[in-house]
Amino acid sequence: MADAIKVLLVDDHQVVRRGLRTFLEVQDDIEVVGEAADGAEGVARAEELRPDIVLMDIKMPGMDGVEALRRLRSLDNPARVLIVTSFTEQRTVVPALRAGAAGYVYKDVDPDALAGAIRSVHAGHILLQPEVAGALLSQEEANSGQGRGGSLTEREREVLGLIADGRSNREIARALVLSEKTVKTHVSNILMKLDLADRTQAALWAVRHGVTG
Repeated sequence: MADAIKVLLVDDHQVVRRGLRTFLEVQDDIEVVGEAADGAEGVARAEELRPDIVLMDIKMPGMDGVEALRRLRSLDNPARVLIVTSFTEQRTVVPALRAGAAGYVYKDVDPDALAGAIRSVHAGHILLQPEVAGALLSQEEANSGQGRGGSLTEREREVLGLIADGRSNREIARALVLSEKTVKTHVSNILMKLDLADRTQAALWAVRHGVTG
């Protein structure tokens, strides 16, 4: 399973972790590399195991999922975080997305849909429900970089539009006939020029300002 997607499970309920592990371990392209029972342990295990994906609960004792996300970002940990939550309120999910989550699914998600979400996030896509995307746009509107879009080059606007379409760096490189390294450079420049923290915010900025692929 050298090419398998490495997944870390972070949830304070052992039954939930066991259920997730039982299902994911039958997937040929997904490998569960570890578990953690709270945010602090999740951060430590993510640093130790360097998973591709972290399935993270939001509400946990001690360090919750949002703070764990912030800590992972401060450590420049490359793992992409997929929130797995039983809470549907925007006020619960939106802070996690703003902290750097690549998307979220509910704990009653269909098993096949969960595997699909893991594969999608691993490929660089962002999973947002329309109503939550709208809430994020509303919150970011006052500080959305309205006047900064003019500093983007034409190529950077093309890359940004494809980010908004949910394309991964590999897919963007293929579409624009560029190397992945060049695409990564463009993405970094976009985030810097627009004063944004990550691809999620970039995608939301693009939608807000009509930049499409």
